[in-house]
Amino acid sequence: MKSNLKKFYCNVIAVIVMSVCFIGKACAICPICAIAVGAGIGLAQWLGTDDSVTGLWVGGLVVSLIMWTIYWLDKKNIRFKGRIILTTVLYYLLIVFPLYPIGIIGHPLNKLWGMDKLVLGVIIGSVFFFVGGMLHFALKKAHNNRVYFPFQKVVFPIVPLIILSFVFYFITR
Repeated sequence: MKSNLKKFYCNVIAVIVMSVCFIGKACAICPICAIAVGAGIGLAQWLGTDDSVTGLWVGGLVVSLIMWTIYWLDKKNIRFKGRIILTTVLYYLLIVFPLYPIGIIGHPLNKLWGMDKLVLGVIIGSVFFFVGGMLHFALKKAHNNRVYFPFQKVVFPIVPLIILSFVFYFITR
């Protein structure tokens, strides 16, 4: 099971590297965020943290990749009805669904509040990463398209994941 997990994280890192190589300027959530999320996933597993904490970072990574892809589609002027929904569903299917057959998701003893810990973490991490990113864009727009402080684009999506990581660590220990 550990080797399957290593393969999964190698695939996640490969997606990040490929995304960085093929996307020039990222006006969505920046590449540094995605790299920070990927590093957070690796660090969480290395430290042996709970799956709910790891799921937070997986959720953040998925949202980051979705935003990159939508921005890339916009940049290439590829527009069709339902592209945002399709992109979102495809990324979650590609990243989360393969975890079921290899046994990372679905173990009956790996639950918190009646839900698989990794899935719960992915859902909560996705929501808070997205909200943090949208807060950055709203504050930037309110400030005449200028950020309030350096690396605001990185701080707003990542800080909620860090805070939630501590919260879930104390809930699950």
